[in-house]
Amino acid sequence: MRPKVNINTLHTKINAGEKITMLTCYDYPMALLEEKAGIDIVLVGDSMAMTVMGEETTLGMDLDTMVTHAKAVRKGSPSSFLVGDMPYMTYQISKKEAIRNASRFMAEAGCDAVKIEGGANMADTVEAMVKATIPVMGHLGLTPQSMAQLGGLKSQGRDCAGALRIIEDAKILEEAGISLLLLEAIPPEVGKIVAERANIPVIGIGAGPHVHGQLMIVHDMLGFFDAFTPKFVKKYVDLNSIILEALNGYKDDVVGQQYPDTCHHYNFINGEREKLLEKIENKQ
Repeated sequence: MRPKVNINTLHTKINAGEKITMLTCYDYPMALLEEKAGIDIVLVGDSMAMTVMGEETTLGMDLDTMVTHAKAVRKGSPSSFLVGDMPYMTYQISKKEAIRNASRFMAEAGCDAVKIEGGANMADTVEAMVKATIPVMGHLGLTPQSMAQLGGLKSQGRDCAGALRIIEDAKILEEAGISLLLLEAIPPEVGKIVAERANIPVIGIGAGPHVHGQLMIVHDMLGFFDAFTPKFVKKYVDLNSIILEALNGYKDDVVGQQYPDTCHHYNFINGEREKLLEKIENKQ
């Protein structure tokens, strides 16, 4: 087993010029695979609402479900840097609520940090959480929990004002005490400026190649979610086609009486079959 990935590990990678790998994960089986692959950061994202539960947005995800899934992922990936995604309205209402809810990810699921969305408006909340010994990952750019304000899932920072706001928010969040920062769906130049100025790991999901590491939704990269495909997604395999082929094969075998075959049967212990048949015959 590899050594436990912690915040110092991530800084060491950056100083050595190595890129950080990050993927989402929602369950134990996938966590086992991401652990074997040596993924640095694993995010139990509220994207689970869409990729696993079929919702149209992430807004309906609840804290209990997130913590339960984070616990399962931690079991499957004990050495990764595990981040729990704070669901909508579990941290925006008050600093007290944010600390209470974030602590569940840390204490119950064994997370290494929690992720929240927002810029300068979240600085006081970040500072309070950090004072309460909770490491925080910030999230700027396209922030799905704010999609109603953004007018949908649209890329951000594509004009001068928007880009400057992201750059300034990144500085404010770092000063507030975040341990990591996620930038989503922004121009590469903006990601480069933020990463160059930051003293913390900056991860991108559609933020260009100049950040310290990359995140993808695991269901996207595996071709396991096809409701829509963001521009930044690279599909490494089409699992939907592979799984569908297997399902159709199973159906054909059952209908055609090719499954189960004798190799799938459980046999009696020596002599017990004859005893059963004799008892049944005697009773008749």
